[in-house]
Amino acid sequence: MQSGTFRGDLWYVEFEPSRSQYVEGLMGWTGSEETLQQVRMCFGSKEDAIAYVEAHGIPYILLQDATASRVPKSYATNFLRKRGL
Repeated sequence: MQSGTFRGDLWYVEFEPSRSQYVEGLMGWTGSEETLQQVRMCFGSKEDAIAYVEAHGIPYILLQDATASRVPKSYATNFLRKRGL
């Protein structure tokens, strides 16, 4: 399990696909004619992201991740059950 927080304070603007994907007949790959679903813009704050989409007239939905709570523990706790302590 990994619990890193690198780039956890950035806000992203992603575009919803407006066209459905298709399955390519020969190889079975999934394809799309829309390139906007490949675009992901990052911003340093929520206010910057909202200001950008409002300035460009882009409809948006704000999704906030749930904050993960970490319980700090020492390395020694990995061995407590093995010794019956």
